[in-house]
Amino acid sequence: MADKEIPYKIYLNESEMPDSWYNVRADMKKKPAPLLNPGTGKPCTAEELSHVFCDELVKQELNETDAYIPIPQEIRDFYKMYRPSPLVRAYCLEKKLGTPAKIYYKFEGNNTSGSHKLNSAIAQAYYAKKQGLKGVTTETGAGQWGTALSMACSYFDLDCQVYMVKCSYEQKPFRREVIRTYGAKITPSPSNTTEVGRAILKEFPDTNGSLGCAISEAVEAATKQEGYRYVLGSVLNQVLLHQSVIGLETMTALDKYGIKPDVIIGCAGGGSNLGGLISPFMGRKLRGEADYKFIAVEPASCPSLTRGKFAYDFCDTGHVCPLAKMYTLGSEFMPSANHAGGLRYHGMSSILSQLYDDGLMEARAVEQTAVFEAAQQFARIEGILPAPESSHAIKVAIDEALKCKETGEEKTIVFGLTGTGYFDMYAYKAFNDGTMTDYIPTDADLEKGFAGLPKIE
Repeated sequence: MADKEIPYKIYLNESEMPDSWYNVRADMKKKPAPLLNPGTGKPCTAEELSHVFCDELVKQELNETDAYIPIPQEIRDFYKMYRPSPLVRAYCLEKKLGTPAKIYYKFEGNNTSGSHKLNSAIAQAYYAKKQGLKGVTTETGAGQWGTALSMACSYFDLDCQVYMVKCSYEQKPFRREVIRTYGAKITPSPSNTTEVGRAILKEFPDTNGSLGCAISEAVEAATKQEGYRYVLGSVLNQVLLHQSVIGLETMTALDKYGIKPDVIIGCAGGGSNLGGLISPFMGRKLRGEADYKFIAVEPASCPSLTRGKFAYDFCDTGHVCPLAKMYTLGSEFMPSANHAGGLRYHGMSSILSQLYDDGLMEARAVEQTAVFEAAQQFARIEGILPAPESSHAIKVAIDEALKCKETGEEKTIVFGLTGTGYFDMYAYKAFNDGTMTDYIPTDADLEKGFAGLPKIE
């Protein structure tokens, strides 16, 4: 199909929205390793996980046989408020770069939460309400997940308690006000409101916090309140499952115009948006139906895939969560206070970790100032101010397009634009003022985190 026949924005009809989530584990020849009970060292049972997570979500977490899981009608109806999201052809960026590459991005910022996080938040809130719970607890890094969950909980009249990583809480005051506007209670983490928070503050009194810290506090809060469960915005199998609507819509839109992507790129912190974007395409690759190059992009300051170890580790700093086998920097690794708060997690999704270890995807680590240079370039050319997290994907998409310029290859590049950066203006101010710095942990820094890895036979 000629380029002129492809619109700037490819919109699907409501009838073309997915009616089921795609579970990539069903097509994985080597399944992700099971979660382990830290006390017994044995795989977690559904009963054990149900003390922390909603019952239906536990079933989804453990399901590795059903390729498609139906989306309840009430969730599909909610999705219609902001889905299908557009797949945008970056014609202006292509022209400015002078590249023969064709660049597309799936834009997930067209909802009040400003990111892809609402796709899973509404599902998890729905199952919590269906179970008859009073409320849920969670952590949030940059604030997108906390915003999305507070919005979803307000829709279902559930109480919502959010523990926000301290440095993000301070860097993004208006993000937390949106969370409060939706009725959620928000606490900077680590805090003095939980036992694990007080222990972390005692050991690291000047810490900026981390997602691992906030997870520990949220889990403790959930397990100590009757009628509450903990919900997570990334990393877990269930979250990647819900986020597969991103990739399913992208695939349908591309297929509609006969477009086959060569390179698919996403930013990677815990793995929710990257996993959601690539899962259906990865399924085709696993089934031998097509081949693609997948690139996970992470911050050089928190390089779990590119410099981490593939091992069992705690999902949280306080060691109250199950053990997951993943690429990790160690649960006690304290990342620097970079401005991509959603990527400041010590580990990576077990699904993505296994796919990476099997050589089915690549990973690149990029420095913060280079990321914001790409963000600024994209904003000036494409007219969207991107979130710092998304800008990692933008950086590598531009790199790939410039390689095509050098070689003359006409590759098709697709990347995930997970959300907008309008609550990240302190970060943009630091970049514009020239005060933004890059931090890359030394091998010695990483060894401190690795030293705390549990010994699993």
